[in-house]
Amino acid sequence: MRQNPQRRAALLDAAIEVLAREGSRGLTLRAVDAEAAVPTGTSSNYFANRAQLLVQILHRTRERLTPDPAELAGPHDTKVLLGRLLERMRRERSVHTAMLELRLEATRRPELQEALAGFQGAELEANIDWHLAAGLPGDRQGVVLLYLAMLGLIVDDLTAPGLLDPYPVEGLIEAMVERLLPERPAD
Repeated sequence: MRQNPQRRAALLDAAIEVLAREGSRGLTLRAVDAEAAVPTGTSSNYFANRAQLLVQILHRTRERLTPDPAELAGPHDTKVLLGRLLERMRRERSVHTAMLELRLEATRRPELQEALAGFQGAELEANIDWHLAAGLPGDRQGVVLLYLAMLGLIVDDLTAPGLLDPYPVEGLIEAMVERLLPERPAD
């Protein structure tokens, strides 16, 4: 397997675009080559098979979605951080759409489901740990509930953008934070 990191990243970015645009059925090594504008067969020099490509797309999505450290500089405000998360999603729509496609594909491929569950589980735990270490309000369960609520908001924003027009997103985020991560625990 070839090890040129820049070429690998370009191929994975092309794969993300193909996956987001064409869905899982359209993701082939040949389609990735065409999207990346490289000679046919290039992707097969970097990925042994489609299954390996799918797993590596997971890791590339994390690289692309990791916030800039400046975005995480304090003081921290959960509402502001979630607003920035939504902004990143809207800038990187294809990455999030590709992740949705990977989730759907994982329902049909046990090996991908295992990799996805491990990857997403580690991401969730890292986010919970960061949230708590930053001294933000809430406990572990509240952060998980917030994660689930934001995931739903993001999926709707991606798949049916007009659905939430009657409900300003900023107000939804504010209500999520206030209800799921109260400053003081309920008695």
